[in-house]
Amino acid sequence: MNPQGLHQGEVSAGAEAPAESQEKPQRISAKMKTRIVKRLLRGESLELLAREFNTTAAKISQWREEFLAAGEEAMKSRAGDARDREISQLKKKLGETTMDNELLQEKIKRLENNRPLGCRRSKK
Repeated sequence: MNPQGLHQGEVSAGAEAPAESQEKPQRISAKMKTRIVKRLLRGESLELLAREFNTTAAKISQWREEFLAAGEEAMKSRAGDARDREISQLKKKLGETTMDNELLQEKIKRLENNRPLGCRRSKK
């Protein structure tokens, strides 16, 4: 990793490039945006990061807000996931119990009416 926090072979958006590409802003990957935001959250200057990566301070601030919102949402979903799994298991058990109950009710009716329960074939 070099001093800019990049791995070998990666190029920052602010790296030297031909004059014509400086007019058109380069696309910054999600991975790079995450690295920039982490550096910002560790206390690096917003203005210096914006200059280094040839983007605006407003854009980096937007990325930070999105990053923090996604993190907050992830923390909420973990608690909900356990709850949702339990609800799903209980619904499954309720369905099985309801089906068993219906089959038993049918069996009781047949026995009370002296009707056969049904023919079963023997397993060979």
